[in-house]
Amino acid sequence: MRRYINQGMLPPADAVRVEELVNYFSYTYPQPSDGRPVHIDLEAGVCPWNKSHRLVKIGLKAKEIPTDKLPAANFVFLIDVSGSMAGPARLGLVKSSMKMLADNIRDIDRVAIVVYGSDAKVVLPSTQGNEKGKIKTAIEALEAGGYTAGEAGLRLAYKTAEENFIEGGNNRIILCSDGDFNFGISDEHGLEKIVAAESKKGIFMSVLGYGMGNYKDSKMQVLAEKGSGNQAYIDNIQEARKVLISEFASTLFTVAEDVKLQVEFNPSQVQAYRLVGYESRMLKDEDFNDDNKDAGDIGAGHTVTALYEVIPVGVKGNIPGTVDALKYQKTPEVKSDFKSDSKEMLTVKLRYKNPGEKTSLLLEKSLTDKGGDSVSEDFRFASAVAMYGQLLRDSDFKGDATYRQVIEVAKMGLSDDAEGYRREFIRLAEAARNL
Repeated sequence: MRRYINQGMLPPADAVRVEELVNYFSYTYPQPSDGRPVHIDLEAGVCPWNKSHRLVKIGLKAKEIPTDKLPAANFVFLIDVSGSMAGPARLGLVKSSMKMLADNIRDIDRVAIVVYGSDAKVVLPSTQGNEKGKIKTAIEALEAGGYTAGEAGLRLAYKTAEENFIEGGNNRIILCSDGDFNFGISDEHGLEKIVAAESKKGIFMSVLGYGMGNYKDSKMQVLAEKGSGNQAYIDNIQEARKVLISEFASTLFTVAEDVKLQVEFNPSQVQAYRLVGYESRMLKDEDFNDDNKDAGDIGAGHTVTALYEVIPVGVKGNIPGTVDALKYQKTPEVKSDFKSDSKEMLTVKLRYKNPGEKTSLLLEKSLTDKGGDSVSEDFRFASAVAMYGQLLRDSDFKGDATYRQVIEVAKMGLSDDAEGYRREFIRLAEAARNL
């Protein structure tokens, strides 16, 4: 989104995932204090793009772990050096990013480098983290050329990670690519099967995307999701620093695996609801209790935010997607015996696995909406970002949202902005408004 706007263009609707915009930013949720790896934080307030609706913010906060307490890491840098990666904004930026990461790894960690262009090869065998000069020299020597043998690269990277596997450690492939695989298995389904099978062995994948024009975003997202890892798009060296240095632990060290959220709404309080974004991450209801069903992982200190727009019982209004009454036949009346005196609006259930374990654990928390709009600055800012994403997507659910309103609401959530990312968001929203 930032790259498009900085080039004077609004991004295509499909390039915008609202939940990823919201989760780009960190939020000040309380850390878990009950021995669990994750804490649930709940809040409700007025929905800024439809004032008669309520907005619910569900925040997750993973426990923070000091870097020196993190388990030893077995990293494999898997770097795309095909012809499509030529140029300073692609392989040039990859090299700068990986050298920065090499400076940040610890002596107890290990790094191997696998590259793929016309073929796949190991350019640096697994090397101790204190040999930073050797690692950076191997990175600097990389050159782009040839077609993209992505499948061969994936298989060789996993083989290398397996050969250097650390029991109880962080075994992770870090893929740097534009996602443009064009030799061997290149479709998302075929690559997904390879990555999903390897993640079950305890080797995870984080994906760093580079480039524009031929960038295959959907393919990169699938690889990260099925590889039990995360995905980031690197458009400049400042973004590389954010992902690989400032968020080092949350990007590369997992504290809870297969994290799933299920939200149950109380029909005596809520007549309709919708999850804002997350279209590609939905699970079937029955998958929640199925420990064989993969889901996302959360890294140390990481925050995850989800927003629900809620229409309270008794509020009238047009709900996009509803169907008008039929003229020639009667619509069957839905009857319910449900009666509840509970004032709770919803209950959040969270399932997670401790790293390396096969059985999930359950965490629950309920929310009673007391009305009004006394909410945190995090709530204000997250709602502004969601409103902005829906405008960029021209969503049917954007309601009364305007760019002016996005900017006004975002400015109410600026106090926790040590790195300046929230102010940068406002600058981008102002630029989008002008475009």
